[in-house]
Amino acid sequence: MNNHRPKNLNILTIRFPIPAIVSILHRISGVILFLLIPIFLWGLKLSLASQQDFDSLKEFLSTPVMKFIVWCFLSAFIYHFVAGIRHLLMDLHIGEELKSGRIMSVLTMIVSILFIIMTGVWLW
Repeated sequence: MNNHRPKNLNILTIRFPIPAIVSILHRISGVILFLLIPIFLWGLKLSLASQQDFDSLKEFLSTPVMKFIVWCFLSAFIYHFVAGIRHLLMDLHIGEELKSGRIMSVLTMIVSILFIIMTGVWLW
């Protein structure tokens, strides 16, 4: 069978549907969270070591640059959490059809964005 259809190998020009974007971002946020485990454990160890270490960590994290970095980390966690709930609902056969899958994907993005904005307001 000869297939003479054109092939698009440029990944930057491919248009993904919203459920695919939500799923890819869920995987990316999971990798980010996995890579940050040592930093989180270091901060936990430092906060539990002594009162002086806790105060120095608190002072270090209260700078505007560190607040932004913490907000980025929390954004990855929030998105991963909300998208994970979407995947759990899909395991229960809720939102597996094409139309409901799109709706669930859009809701995942909206809820994540709202929670991320609320986290930013809470941090500052």
